[in-house]
Amino acid sequence: MALDALQNLPSAADLAPAAALAQPAGGGLSLGVLDQVLGFHLARAAVETYTLFERHVGGPFQLRKVEYSLLQLLLANAAPSPGLTPKLLGRTLALTAPNLTLLVDRLVQRDLVRRERSLSDRRSQHIVLTEAGHSLAALSAAAAPTMERELLARLSLAERLMLIELLRKVADR
Repeated sequence: MALDALQNLPSAADLAPAAALAQPAGGGLSLGVLDQVLGFHLARAAVETYTLFERHVGGPFQLRKVEYSLLQLLLANAAPSPGLTPKLLGRTLALTAPNLTLLVDRLVQRDLVRRERSLSDRRSQHIVLTEAGHSLAALSAAAAPTMERELLARLSLAERLMLIELLRKVADR
C-alpha cells in the first residue's frame, strides 16, 4: 500500500518545470523542487504558528500546544457530557494511548483535569476539567483570537477558509 502511494508521487523531472519558476525564499535562495513540496511549506508555516502560540498562549498560560488542545476539546464538549473518553481524545489529537496517558497525568498533576468513572459503564473513564482547568481553558481560549488575527493578517477571509478546508483534507485519513 505504501509502495503504491510512493509510485504515484511526481518525479523530480515532473517537478522540474515548476521548480525552475520557484521564487527565491526570504534569504534569496531558490527553493528548487522544495517549492512544490507540501510538507516543506507546512513546516515553514508551523514555525510561524508555534512562535505565535508561544507568545500568546504557551508562555503566558504555561501550556504546551497539545495541552491547550486537550483543554479546549474538554471545554467545547463540556455540556451535556460529563467529559470525554481517553480513546476519543487520543483519536482526535492523533495521540497513542501511552502518550495520551502521559499528557493527562501532567494535567492531573497541575489540577487542570481529573479522571472520573463513567456512570453508565464503570469500566470506562472520562477526562473532566476541574474548576482550575475550566478557568485556564476559558482564559487561554480568549487569547486565541489575537493570535489568529496576527497569524492570518496576510490572508483574506476567503483564503483563510480555503486554507482550513484544504488542511482538513490533508489531515483526514
